Amino acid sequence: MKMRGRWLILAGVMAAVGIFAAFGLNRNTQAQHFTAKVERGEIDDVVEATGTINAVITVQVGSQVSGSIAKLNADFNSRVHKGDVVALIDPALFKGALLQAAADLENAKANLVAARANLEKAKAGMVQTKADYDRAAGLTRDGVMSQQQLDLAKSNYDSANASVGAAAANVTQAEAQVSQKDAAVAVAQTNLDYTVIRSPIDGTVVARNVDVGQTVAASLQAPTIFTIAQDLTKMWVYAKTDESDVGNIKIGKPVTFKVDAFPKDTFDGVVSQVRMNATTVQSVVTYDTIIEFANPELKLFPGMTAYVTIPVDTVKNAVKLPNTALRYKPPMSAEEILAIYKQYGIDGSEQKQAAEESAASGIVAGHGGQAAEATTENPSRVPRKDSAVVWKLHADNTMEPVKVSLGITDHAYTEVSAVQKGALKEGDDVVIRSVAPKSQGLGGIRR
Repeated sequence: MKMRGRWLILAGVMAAVGIFAAFGLNRNTQAQHFTAKVERGEIDDVVEATGTINAVITVQVGSQVSGSIAKLNADFNSRVHKGDVVALIDPALFKGALLQAAADLENAKANLVAARANLEKAKAGMVQTKADYDRAAGLTRDGVMSQQQLDLAKSNYDSANASVGAAAANVTQAEAQVSQKDAAVAVAQTNLDYTVIRSPIDGTVVARNVDVGQTVAASLQAPTIFTIAQDLTKMWVYAKTDESDVGNIKIGKPVTFKVDAFPKDTFDGVVSQVRMNATTVQSVVTYDTIIEFANPELKLFPGMTAYVTIPVDTVKNAVKLPNTALRYKPPMSAEEILAIYKQYGIDGSEQKQAAEESAASGIVAGHGGQAAEATTENPSRVPRKDSAVVWKLHADNTMEPVKVSLGITDHAYTEVSAVQKGALKEGDDVVIRSVAPKSQGLGGIRR
């Protein structure tokens, strides 16, 4: 009995070893496919972008003169109105410059009065010398005076006439000096007025860049003292949108967006503009899409990051494929894929694409004689194509290529608008990834 029991135990062990060996052999010779179901549901095609919230009008208030800040009448978040005094620069030096310019003006006016008096004096002298010259000319004709006396009278008259011209020129110069000094007074007064900084708009102070006692230097450009945003109840989102999405964005399109400060809230806006000024960063081209929205409760602040969703199109009750199935390529040579495509009547661009993509089929050698899918970081969106080939998995572990026409995508699923070659329906399994032994192929292809 003991011997018989030992034989039974030994037979059971051998049977177990045989079962495990068969299972291991079967596992090493059969490919393992990972699949996803063909589903039916709604697809929302949207453009997603990230942007920054800004006020519609933001004004940087600066100083046109240099000096130290004597007083600040506004601070962060202060409400100001147009014309309000928001800062004062120490006016002492500018008052002194104004007084000096005013004194120079008075001096110039006095010089003008003196020049005009000299002109009148020169004119009186010219009248006297002209009368002397006229008398000398008459007496010379009568033989009473000599020609020499006539010439002397003529010379005195010419000299007096020249003096009048010089005096008139002095008056003109004095008048110009008065105008120059008057302009200097106006400049000094303007500089003094610039020491009073006023708000140019009604708004809210969002930034203050100086403190009392700090010196501001207005040399090549005006230093910014305050940044004032006008009417924070109406704001904009500057969203960076990819060049491939610009054609899908329409003016007046309703938009939703979220912010980190209020993760549970969704805010609404409207596309108001797509600006043509492109921005290129590392060969990526984006355009600014301006989104208007109302902010009546002042919940959103300038500078917040907005995560924008712009709807493009919606399809309900659509047959949809996961985008991973569209990216899947079986790990076969280009000739094998072309032969299978030809067998199922798939030709054209798909055959050329198969030849180009077969080298990157997604299978690399794994550990322990297995092969694992070569995974790269999935792109956020699949390039738009009119058609694609997916691989349907049958119950006997064989695959069949099916060519489908593609509709819109939500970047996770894509609509199947039509089946061009083969059969595909809701509930079918499509391959998204395969794992095969290192030295074996991927199971069978239904032929």
